[in-house]
Parts: sequence; structure tokens; C-alpha cells
Amino acid sequence: MEAIVAVYSDWGIGAEGTQPIVVPEDRRRFAELTRGATLIVGSKTLRDFPESQPLKGRRNLVMTRQDEEIPGAEIVHTPEQAMELCRGERTFVVGGATVYMAMFPYLDKIYVTKINAAPACDAYFPNLDSLPDWEMTDSEAFRSDGVPCEFCVYEKK
Repeated sequence: MEAIVAVYSDWGIGAEGTQPIVVPEDRRRFAELTRGATLIVGSKTLRDFPESQPLKGRRNLVMTRQDEEIPGAEIVHTPEQAMELCRGERTFVVGGATVYMAMFPYLDKIYVTKINAAPACDAYFPNLDSLPDWEMTDSEAFRSDGVPCEFCVYEKK
């Protein structure tokens, strides 16, 4: 299973349910990589999607504790339930922090966009550079509106 995440210099990923700094190149990469795949997303992150709706062209599994219906999405309550539903499909965990942590043991590849800035965040992703079970296998530096950034791929050893 894969994940995709944009992180800031301190591995922050968001504040108050949204990204403080948005990098257009990251959004394009997200769209390209996830098109046609299954997404596992939390309900708070779903509200940050355009029009607070599931993303088109993807199967959307919303992990939540609530019993609710979301048109265009399937509700799951546990990582095990999500794993069962997406078996055999290319699947991306797309956030937020609670969902990333719940699904982290199942991940084997993570696409990271590093944004060299440090806005105030209240949600964080594990620092993969400090975890011995993960290694960066690819990277590509670029600048977005003058901000140094890097597309990275990490794989579980």
C-alpha cells in the first residue's frame, strides 16, 4: 500500500484541517499518481477536498468513527476494514494525520513532497529520514514560486 503526503521542513502536514502552503506542482503530482486508484481518506481531510466531495476518477474510502453516508464514498471504521475493501487494488492513503498513523503499518511506499518552509502546523507526519525501516529511493528537486521543494519516494526496507 502507498501513501502520498506533502510535508514542511518540520514534517508538519497541516493546520486546522488544511495545508497552510499549497504547491501547485504537488497538486498536479497527486492528481497524476492517484487517478484511477483507491484513496483512503479521513473525514476531516475530505472536507478540505474541492467542494468537500470525494475525488472523481478514484474510489474513495472514508475512514471515520461516525456512521454516516457520503455520496460517492464508502465508509470504513478500521484499518482492517479498509484493507479488506481495497485488496488487490492500487491504494493511496491520503490523510489526515490520524488516518496516516492508523494505516502506517501497512505502507510500503510513500510519495513525499518536501516543501522547504515551516508554517505553523498542528498535524505531523513521521520523519521518514529518521526511521531506520525507511529509505529514500528517488528524489527530484524543484522550486515553486521561489520556494525550494523536492519530490521524494520512500520505500520500506
